[in-house]
Amino acid sequence: VCVCMSAGVQFTFESVCVCVDRTEVIRSSSSPVFSKIFLVDYYFEEVQRLRFELHDISSGNNGLRDADFLGAMECTLGQIVSQRKLIKALLKQGNTAGKSSITVTAEELSGNDDYVELSFSARKLDDKDFFSKSDPFLEIFRINDDGTESLVHRTETIMNNLSPVWKSFKVSLNTLCSGDHDRELKCTVWDWDSNGKHDFIGEFQTTFKEVRAEQEGKQIQWECINPKYQMKKKNYRNSGVVILNHCKIIKMYSFLDYIMGGCQIQFTVAIDFTASNGDPRNSCSLHYIHPYQPNEYLKALVAVGEICQDYDSDKMFPAFGFGALIPPDFKVSHDFAVNFDEDNPECAGIQGVVEAYQNCLPKIQLYGPTNIAPIIQKVASSASEEMHTKEAMEYFILLILTDGVITDMADTREAIVHASHLPMSVIIVGVGNADFTDMQILDGDDGILRSPKGEPVLRDIVQFVPFKDFKHASPAALAKSVLAEVPNQVVDYYNAKGIKPKCMSDYESTRTFSP
Repeated sequence: VCVCMSAGVQFTFESVCVCVDRTEVIRSSSSPVFSKIFLVDYYFEEVQRLRFELHDISSGNNGLRDADFLGAMECTLGQIVSQRKLIKALLKQGNTAGKSSITVTAEELSGNDDYVELSFSARKLDDKDFFSKSDPFLEIFRINDDGTESLVHRTETIMNNLSPVWKSFKVSLNTLCSGDHDRELKCTVWDWDSNGKHDFIGEFQTTFKEVRAEQEGKQIQWECINPKYQMKKKNYRNSGVVILNHCKIIKMYSFLDYIMGGCQIQFTVAIDFTASNGDPRNSCSLHYIHPYQPNEYLKALVAVGEICQDYDSDKMFPAFGFGALIPPDFKVSHDFAVNFDEDNPECAGIQGVVEAYQNCLPKIQLYGPTNIAPIIQKVASSASEEMHTKEAMEYFILLILTDGVITDMADTREAIVHASHLPMSVIIVGVGNADFTDMQILDGDDGILRSPKGEPVLRDIVQFVPFKDFKHASPAALAKSVLAEVPNQVVDYYNAKGIKPKCMSDYESTRTFSP
């Protein structure tokens, strides 16, 4: 028996499968456990479709031409990483399920994104000044594969001191040693001079492997050597001693650490029902429901929602509308449930959101103005409750679909600044051909967004794109553009709060998944 894994690639008019790799063949086994590991690049902002096929290989032949097809399973990479262990039935020809199942487990290949905090001091350094003591500073260089040196860190200068204590500093392991703990590091001590011609005191070589031994309680120090003095002076010992006072490795968790630790993406959609969209019964309306062609609202909703749904176990998504007169009294609302159930605004799956949106249109009257602060505040209220748990269990993504520049800009800025302190991101897609130039201010890419009172956002949580930029592109291109920043936003929030991912054992026994 062997497994063949294929990756789906979607083009404008067709989808194709490309065989990625095959497992080894396991003979005479009805419950094989394969040791083969498939390496796949992961992108949160893309729907990465996978197909696993199981074949029974005839004796003495490892080819698939004469093999019996036992079944196949299709899923997305997002489904695998969000569940960490995915168990699904193998489907035979005609997509009929038999008694067999396949289990796929995922594990992130660890990167080198961790940081290290270091602190150095020195003792009895050579005095290079006539009328005072040396003014020492320390430089650390990484020795590259080609023998060149890259400066990693330069400490501050301690004036008039032969036994300086330099401030602690943080540096990523990628920068320090390219993730190679055995890579040589060159450390040089200088006496600072105001003319820039600093006097060389001495140097030494080490590795991060040696440095990290300080964590085990060992005192690490190096003799600072001046090679010229070493050659010329018969009784030369050193030009001082450099001491490692502190070494602490700071774990930087990745987006997948949080997702595989059970963090759920809570996806919420908000739809603009203002009169500027046009009468939904008119084919020129942005809300017109064409029998064969989805409108721009639906295209954007499905493109983004199709990705986010893989990271939500119950597949229930709140959907709200704003800017419409709603029954029964037909007063304007800026945060009404699209399914008209205020106590439970959730819809079953992305298709459920689509159906609620389509059913809602004939029952409301498009009105205005375009206020989005209320819906941001509504989702922020839920995110605030999650924040107080101090656990990485729910991160909120609000997708706002609007056809025009918002009219409550001041309140919206205030709401976004408040939301930047919460486990929450906001995606705004501008639908139609309006001039969205004023909306770019919310994105924060051209400067720091501030509230009307001048308070800056704690972190950039808003991504704005006009749909017209993707009108002739695939829905995947839109999703990729608006979701690409989300993983970093998730990591930035939890790392800033000092919140670690939960362990699998903390939640997997109670977690259930919809198909």
